[in-house]
Amino acid sequence: MSVASLGLGTYRLRPPAVHEAACRAAEDPGTAWVDTAPNYLGGRAQTLLAPALARHPVPVSTKVGFVAQGAGTAAIVAGVLSAAEVDAGHSLNPPFVRWQCAQNRAELGRPRLNLVFVHNPERAAGDRNEALLRAFTALEQEVEAGTLDAYGVATWDGFDTGIFSVPNLDRLASLAAGTEDHHLRAVQLPVSLVTATAFTQALDRRGPIAQAAERGWDVYASAPLFGGELAELATRELADLIRPDLSVSQACLLAVASCPGVTRVLLSASTPSHWAEGRAALREPPVPVPTLRKVLDVLASD
Repeated sequence: MSVASLGLGTYRLRPPAVHEAACRAAEDPGTAWVDTAPNYLGGRAQTLLAPALARHPVPVSTKVGFVAQGAGTAAIVAGVLSAAEVDAGHSLNPPFVRWQCAQNRAELGRPRLNLVFVHNPERAAGDRNEALLRAFTALEQEVEAGTLDAYGVATWDGFDTGIFSVPNLDRLASLAAGTEDHHLRAVQLPVSLVTATAFTQALDRRGPIAQAAERGWDVYASAPLFGGELAELATRELADLIRPDLSVSQACLLAVASCPGVTRVLLSASTPSHWAEGRAALREPPVPVPTLRKVLDVLASD
């Protein structure tokens, strides 16, 4: 059993803090990672990250799906979206997926992307399986062209609601690639002591986290502190169950990083102290599974 690595999430960063936050994330070259998306920070996240990424060769995951603020007109002019699709705000049509990959490369200043998540495919219009199959096919083509290493699926509630399952995503990727040796290699989902369905299942080697781990995929835990609210929702007594010498936030973060199958925890940390606390927490030994069960049982009984 091991503790997941720490990665910088950019969804909740304050724009003035993006550059320095990315530089701090690069301080641990063995595990450094930045996660972003073209629609984060009002469509500015990737261009704000680019100067730091030019200085530090940190691996980056980004996304396709949402129409970023200010990008709709360019997508219409490029012929990859209709006005109706721009109004919908989300599309997994292959021309848009490929165009958005190219836009991501340009904004990040990278000729090749490390990882692209299909972003909240539960938002896709029509048959979601068909939409995912088309998106996966486009991303396999990006890999074939040498502009992408791998792709994944980032969802907020797709697993909890049963819209998606890891076996079905695996099947769709095999269809897209024409072989079981496809390039779908990761999932991203919220994992915290509040959003705990997949967390609880993983302790019993069930659910999306365990199924992804069985396939050797990376599992990215987003919103590990529930948008910062866990520091208020959790108690000192609960934190003491996890690790008495840590702050409440640190204990909650370590619990997520100790979840079997989770490989990376994404923390949106705008300040040096917030990032340092996260790094210190994830240097701790993992929380044993029986303790994690007890913590989740306590929360479930409240």
